Amino acid sequence: MSSSSLHPMLNVAIKAARAAGAIINRAALDVESVRVAQKQVNDFVTEVDQAAERMIIETLLGAYPDHGILGEESGNEFGNKNSDFVWIIDPLDGTTNFIHGFPVYAVSIALSFKGKIEHAVVYDPSRNDLFTATRGRGAFLNERRIRVSKRTQLKDCLVSTGFPFRPGDNFRAYMRMFSEITQRTAGVRRPGAAALDLAYVAAGFTDGFFETGLSIWDVAAGSLLVTEAGGLVGNFTGEADFLEQAECLAGNPRAYGQLVGILGKYSKFAGVQDKMGVDADIAADNKDEASEGND
Repeated sequence: MSSSSLHPMLNVAIKAARAAGAIINRAALDVESVRVAQKQVNDFVTEVDQAAERMIIETLLGAYPDHGILGEESGNEFGNKNSDFVWIIDPLDGTTNFIHGFPVYAVSIALSFKGKIEHAVVYDPSRNDLFTATRGRGAFLNERRIRVSKRTQLKDCLVSTGFPFRPGDNFRAYMRMFSEITQRTAGVRRPGAAALDLAYVAAGFTDGFFETGLSIWDVAAGSLLVTEAGGLVGNFTGEADFLEQAECLAGNPRAYGQLVGILGKYSKFAGVQDKMGVDADIAADNKDEASEGND
């Protein structure tokens, strides 16, 4: 698919993502020298984040001054708050990886129109991988069409995830989910950038992905990549309306169905019986740990 045949709005998003990627790549060369005090590192990453975001916003609003912007760094400070067109951006998804020089991070840009994602770009600047999608037009990696994997048996599937780390996250429930998935699949990976995790499901590099606690800018672009590549994306109970729910599950259709079967009971939208079952299991785990401590 040549860039001339792309939708003009997608072209602007690609331009913005590549420009932000160039800022991130330059900064990646300096990150080594900054790694002295934690405060300096945090300030440095905030600067990179903000510089990348400014570049994205200037590029998007330069082309479409009447559009809205929703971003992790700036919230709603820029653009037109009342527009039907809203750009949802994460200038640097995977900041912890970036700080360590672990090359898994990405720029994520999506355009929603009246609440539906229409265009998506996820750009990995360290590999120069450009994932793009337009609703109804398919998903692409570096201009080649991508499809989700064809694996049908969960035991053959590679699944990626992200560990919850925010206060209030139910870490024990997460460890049970992790344990169940690990025992039933060929492997679980935790790369550390949700936008890329979703892009990798779209490209068939992994067969599924699940994570809790995500924000809309983490999943907006990646979710369109997945659906345009023939995959499914939703919450843990399989409901498609997940963007604002901080609970994301994606996969090829067969893997997705089987993952819902395992993860559904852990969903915050699970039925009362399921929830009680999980709570009882966690209570039993806690009791076991307590008695081991007394030995």
